[in-house]
Amino acid sequence: MRAGTAWVKSSYSGTEGGNCVEVAAGCGVVHMRDSKDPRAGALALPAASWAAFVGYAARQTAR
Repeated sequence: MRAGTAWVKSSYSGTEGGNCVEVAAGCGVVHMRDSKDPRAGALALPAASWAAFVGYAARQTAR
């Protein structure tokens, strides 16, 4: 992961910290980290796996 990577946090997370993840898109990969402890490291997922996860989560909340 490059220095200066643009991390994005969900607009649903609010401003009080809470339990949220941040994501950053890379070349064919999505990095994910804990917003409360960004120095702890990041998990790298293939972009297709991230898309499948987001699709699944969206279908579950639409029920």
